[in-house]
Amino acid sequence: MEGFKFAGIAAGIKKTGIKDLGLIYAERPAAGAALFTRNQVVAAPVVLGKKMIKKGRIQAILANSGNANCFTGDQGLEDAGISAQLTAASLGIDPDLVMVSSTGVIGAPLPMDKFQTGIPLVVSDLDKGNLENFSDAILTTDTCRKIVSKTAEINGKPFTITGVAKGSGMIRPDMATMLAYVLTDVDISPDLLNQALVHANDRSFNRITVDGDTSTNDTLACMASGAGGAVVEEGPSMAVFQSLLDEVCYDLAKMIVKDGEGATKTASIIVKGAQTREDAFKAAEAIAHSNLVKTAIYGEDPNWGRITAAAGRSGAKVDQDKMDLYFGDIALVLKGKWLGPEAEKKTAQLMKENEINIVLELNIGDYSDHFLFCDFSENYVKINADYRS
Repeated sequence: MEGFKFAGIAAGIKKTGIKDLGLIYAERPAAGAALFTRNQVVAAPVVLGKKMIKKGRIQAILANSGNANCFTGDQGLEDAGISAQLTAASLGIDPDLVMVSSTGVIGAPLPMDKFQTGIPLVVSDLDKGNLENFSDAILTTDTCRKIVSKTAEINGKPFTITGVAKGSGMIRPDMATMLAYVLTDVDISPDLLNQALVHANDRSFNRITVDGDTSTNDTLACMASGAGGAVVEEGPSMAVFQSLLDEVCYDLAKMIVKDGEGATKTASIIVKGAQTREDAFKAAEAIAHSNLVKTAIYGEDPNWGRITAAAGRSGAKVDQDKMDLYFGDIALVLKGKWLGPEAEKKTAQLMKENEINIVLELNIGDYSDHFLFCDFSENYVKINADYRS
């Protein structure tokens, strides 16, 4: 990726001695855009991030795991600001160009001694080939890295979009995901970049759920270095860029769902034929968030009544006598009537697969929407019961 360097080290923020402090650095100030959680309980880095991104420029992102720096009051804000200043001083750049992000346990103050010693070390670790180190440094209960990179061309000039994310639990994004950073080498204005990011986010990170909880630290940031030569403007070039950005964000979002805490299966629900766009969203969201639906998927049980009931309580207009329900290409319900044990037997066999696609056709309008989600297993309870120990 032209114009960027990365680093990730073990600074001692986590007790386990694994990587917990990461840095993304643009060789020159980059066009920037960012979206944040809508949770009213917000972490200090989010408060600062909302202010700094108004200028539309980012040159460095410092991210730590192991401590959320949330519910830490004025001290948390001061610590986040000092972290940005220390990073800027080590890099020799303006502190207003540094974004900070945190993820981990809520309520504990940042161990600032670890930041004071760790920031110079993470700066010295910067290298174009260290993206995986950065990815490792932002993980919490994740079981794997989440990195996506894609290329395309604008007017014959190649460009790249690379995304890195973390997220496994506390996933019900209401604006972004837990932590996600998308980098590109195109030349684009901050306004256009923000427009593209809002669109991509709405169809990806805002359409996933693991457990129905919205984090206090959700951050989705995008940096465009302009180092690759491709220029994005209104019109055809914007359409090409938007398409690739949508793909990268969707793939990252799907990785988060697949790595959901305790998850064994991923699923998609598409609601079609809704009377309004809002109704399509409501029905899909209710089904994806339903613990009864999620446990049925874990148990490989085609309990279709749980799906139709979730749609019925969603607030969307539905007519049970018009509903069709499909698992993959297998019809289980047509015009509100169950197709019997043979159809259910075929569906149960399909549900043994790792990815399950469900379509609910309401047949009362022209609007559709979707959600990605995962199943609910006993391991989710075990992971979260032991999270702070």
